[in-house]
Amino acid sequence: MSGEPWDGRIVIVGASLAGLRAAETLRDEGFTGPLTLVGEEPEPPYDRPPLSKQVLLGKARAEEIGLPRRRKVDARWKLGVRADGIDPVEKRVLLADGELLPFDRLLIATGTRARPWPNPAEARLDGVLTLRTSEDAARLVERLDAGPRRVLVIGAGFTGSEIASACRERGLEVTVVERGPAPLVGALGGALGAFAATVQRAHGVDLRCGVTVTSLTGRDGRFTGAEFSDGSRMDADVAVVALGAVRNTEWLAGSGLAAGPRGLACDAGCRAFTMYGIVTDDVFVAGDVARFPHPLFEYQMLALEHWGNAVAQAEVAARNMVTTGPRRRPHLTVPVFWSSQFGLNIKSVGVPTFSDQVVIAQGSLRERRLVAVYGYRGRITAAVTVNQAKWLEHYQFLIETAAPFPPTTGAANGIAPAAPVPSDVPDPQLLSHGPTVALTGHLPDRRLTLVPPGPVPSAIPRP
Repeated sequence: MSGEPWDGRIVIVGASLAGLRAAETLRDEGFTGPLTLVGEEPEPPYDRPPLSKQVLLGKARAEEIGLPRRRKVDARWKLGVRADGIDPVEKRVLLADGELLPFDRLLIATGTRARPWPNPAEARLDGVLTLRTSEDAARLVERLDAGPRRVLVIGAGFTGSEIASACRERGLEVTVVERGPAPLVGALGGALGAFAATVQRAHGVDLRCGVTVTSLTGRDGRFTGAEFSDGSRMDADVAVVALGAVRNTEWLAGSGLAAGPRGLACDAGCRAFTMYGIVTDDVFVAGDVARFPHPLFEYQMLALEHWGNAVAQAEVAARNMVTTGPRRRPHLTVPVFWSSQFGLNIKSVGVPTFSDQVVIAQGSLRERRLVAVYGYRGRITAAVTVNQAKWLEHYQFLIETAAPFPPTTGAANGIAPAAPVPSDVPDPQLLSHGPTVALTGHLPDRRLTLVPPGPVPSAIPRP
């Protein structure tokens, strides 16, 4: 750490990937002060991507996917307890067990949770599940091991598609229902969405697009089937609700921070904004819950549900918490995402939804080996590889250097790409799941009121 050591009190709310990596970076940077990590789940930090892949396939157990520790972290861990609020004046975090944690600097890394089925009574039926936590995965594995006659997956984003892939690999009958026109369309657009639909059906998935589930049915408290918007119905033993994620920001109500359903807004240095757009100097944010501007995407606010982004942003936030002024760094990492499903290795760099055109630059949809390159207003903004991951680094460089779209002959393998077509990115409101990347220039939907001069009242009553 450059300059004089800083040894104030740091609290990290969120003890998953971003929280752990931030804590490790703080110690790497020479921070020696008191450090507390608060986590709602009782388990130590663990890796979430395997939950919908290796764990569902029985290749790993849910309790065996703990995150490797880069170093020993001298910290107080408060696991299994929820944070309920922040007092921005007294600089304290209120915990659900009644403890008030004072801080000099605070990192918010509360991430997301699975979006539940909207009908609470139906959501409580035995056999209706979500997949976000290790506990969720263990429950789902138990149900799949029991050999259900049919599994219903509601939502065909990446998580829903990976669940369907695991079910088919297990030899289970599976129906996937997607409100939008195709699987993965919210993340990759229409061309690759249509490709994903073909792949799923070729693997025996009963895929129903442009349809919604109107109700989940049950008998004696157990899930028995579903009714659909086209008037049809289906019997099933298990329903997995894969309707995307909800950002954990409700606990920040009354904090004065720019937090809402889209996340907590911050600058490129991970410093949180107040609801009036003023940057704070003592509250930072990292991971899935953060919204930050990115120059490659016209400084629109970016919210990502990506493993790599959580790590990179946590490291930047931690360094900036214990440095000042020109020594602080920006978080400018280009988003990278991957998925394994139906025998395909799908990797994405950039933001495919920030596009107006797409071109198959290498390979073909028929071969199921390809590179799709996305462009916006004449420059490359993203690339998606299918079983062609070796090209990802090349296209990341083209994105970072604002290379022209479509890519020129010789940009990759010397073969002229096909003609570009519209990327056909749908309105997220037409999907039953959210994209893993959300781009928006809007602030949270809060009505702002001017605060008169004078002391600001505490958001948390004093004991």
